[in-house]
Amino acid sequence: MEKRYPKQDLARSLRKNQTDAEECLWRCLRNRQLTGYKFRRQYAIGSYIADFVCLNRWLIVEIDGGQHSIESAIVHDNARTAYMNNQGFRVLRFWNNDVLNNTKIVLESILSRLQEQPLTPTLSPERGEGDNDRYVQG
Repeated sequence: MEKRYPKQDLARSLRKNQTDAEECLWRCLRNRQLTGYKFRRQYAIGSYIADFVCLNRWLIVEIDGGQHSIESAIVHDNARTAYMNNQGFRVLRFWNNDVLNNTKIVLESILSRLQEQPLTPTLSPERGEGDNDRYVQG
């Protein structure tokens, strides 16, 4: 009997059905195009799936559409970000339209974060520390 991994199946499905913004950003990140940093897309971390992750720099990049501006989604995204931070990851969030209309600025923001010293699970931020800005302004 074949083992089923629901999160991996969902991640595979999301990779096949990515948004225009995710596709745009993936074209720039894949194959180590951003100064040699390796990214994975739709990568399962705990009970969540990160849009993009650079594992060796502990950086997650999330691309959000308009549905992320409603209160329930904001609460969910904040819990998700807190979980990722507690695992040692830094999380960057960008709006779809910023990725599509200001791709160069988005890539510069990602590169800037990649070049910072990453957190590690043993050095994760204390409660209340970390990024206060929900989205990077492009």
